[in-house]
This record gives sequence, C-alpha cells and structure tokens, in this order.
Amino acid sequence: MPILSSAASRRSVRALGIATAAVALAVGTAGNALACNIGEFSAAASCDGAKGVITVTDVDAAGVNAVVTVFRQNNGADEEKIGEQEVKGSKEGTTITFAEDWKPNTEYRVHVLAKPYVDEDIKGGVVTPATACGGGDEEEESPTPTPEPSESTTTPADEGSEAPSPEESTPAAEESESTVPAADTADNAPSPAAGDSNLAETGANSNTGLIAGVAAALVAIGGGAVFFGMRRRGAKSES
Repeated sequence: MPILSSAASRRSVRALGIATAAVALAVGTAGNALACNIGEFSAAASCDGAKGVITVTDVDAAGVNAVVTVFRQNNGADEEKIGEQEVKGSKEGTTITFAEDWKPNTEYRVHVLAKPYVDEDIKGGVVTPATACGGGDEEEESPTPTPEPSESTTTPADEGSEAPSPEESTPAAEESESTVPAADTADNAPSPAAGDSNLAETGANSNTGLIAGVAAALVAIGGGAVFFGMRRRGAKSES
C-alpha cells in the first residue's frame, strides 16, 4: 500500500474543504431563495360591490406565517389603524381583505411582520383611485341651498289669503267685474225707506193738513177784520 506524502495529504484536505464550502453555500442559497421576503407581498385598493376594500396578497411559497397591518395615512403620518390580520403565503398566492370604505386619492401604509425574515412596509403602500366605488366622484357635490323667502314677500295678511284662481286673474274676468251694466245701476241704487214712501203716497203721519187749516182760518179772520174796519171808517166819514 503506497504511503501518501504530507504534501499530498494537505492537498486532499484542502480539496475536501472547498467541496464542503461549496455544498454549504449552495444549500444556504437555496434556503434564502425559499425564505419569506417583502417582495412576495403586494397590496391594492379595490371594490366589493359599492364598498371599498384593501387587499393584500402573499405569494411566499415557503408558507411562513406573517402579520399584515394596514394604516390610513394623512400628510405622511398614520391617521388610523384599519385592521390587522395573519396570512400564510402560498405559491399560488393567498389574499386577505380589509373592509375599508375608502375615499378617492387616499394613501395607506401596509406593514408586514414575518419573523425572522420580514419586518417592514410594502414599498409604495396603497393609493386609492380617483373614483370611489359605485361610480361616485372624487368629491361629493354640496347640496344647493334653498333660498329663504324674504320678509317683503311674506306678510301675516298674505298667509291667510288664498291665491286667486286663474279665472279671477284673467283680463276678461277683471273687465267683467269693473264694468257694470246700466240696467243693474238702478237696481243697485239704495231704495227709499219704507216710512218715507208711505208718507209721500198717503200723507199719513203728517201735520201738513192741520197747519193748512189753521192758516186758512187765520187768513179768513184777518180778512173779516179788515172788512169790518173799513166799513166802520166809511160810516164815520158819512156822518
């Protein structure tokens, strides 16, 4: 049996070490390829009917358990925590859904924690579309204010009065009301009182007859007195 020299032994050991290191490097590279990483997670804003949702998909083929947390942003800072869920990735992709009736052009931060591989945010986060779910506009239209009636157009007297009917407001109706037939004028004139009419026709309840009789008697008496006075003067002048 040949005896190996020390130099040959050293070369053999060196070759074995190199081979072992290569195998370890290959195994390590394969392990890193199968390990969970942030690039295997993606997020998006979508609609579930008329409601908005945030979806996160994990395509980690190793199936490492991860915790996903979603935050609504406001001027680059967390405004509200939307929710937190666990997900176990798969080669086909596993999707989880966060119910969030999002507004257009809103930004969300999505954080992934998969120990000991991932503890960071999904790059770029989520920015919602400019149109809300259900076809709504970016900004809701403000209701048109209803004009209030002015004081000059509404008065207490007007509140109790009824609006004139179309017939009363027509020019023909106004002309018929303003023009009164001649025949109706006499009918509309005030009639004399009942007492005045009876007195003019019958003379009842009047002192006219009595006054006329007294006047006639006084005239007769006065005439007689004048006649007798003249006769007495004539008799005196003859004697």
